[in-house]
Amino acid sequence: MAVKMRLQRHGSKKRPFYFIVIADARSPRDGKFIQKLGSYNPLTVPATIQIDRQKALDWLQKGAQPTDTVRRILSFKGVLYLKHLLRGVGLGLFDEAAAMEKFTKWSAEHDAHVAKRQGADKKARIDKRNVPVVKKVEAVATPIEAAPADATTATEETTPTAE
Repeated sequence: MAVKMRLQRHGSKKRPFYFIVIADARSPRDGKFIQKLGSYNPLTVPATIQIDRQKALDWLQKGAQPTDTVRRILSFKGVLYLKHLLRGVGLGLFDEAAAMEKFTKWSAEHDAHVAKRQGADKKARIDKRNVPVVKKVEAVATPIEAAPADATTATEETTPTAE
């Protein structure tokens, strides 16, 4: 039986909300599933992701294949990095304590980076609201002035009269 880690859509029309589930690859998208691992809400800013890392790691080690979107979520939350570190422990490259130390260091750096990025995004949204709106000003054409009244009188004076 091929097991997939995938998103199960919930929510109303044009307001999606997803559960991250373990399901048989042959079952329908919103159908029967084996276990629920967490949730993903893309509508919040930033997107809300809640996942049980330990359950996800267990299923990955059992051979469950994540879909592309779930793979990105697991990578963002550090589950794939933790699996990578535990593989190194299994191969004898380092012990489990060193692996957990590396993971906690990565997790702290990642959380700081995400917090910094969220602060920058919030600042950018505020800056966009404070930008004055520039309206297009159309040039008003000045009417062509008729010849000055002095010019018409000047032409009349220069013409010779028949007296």
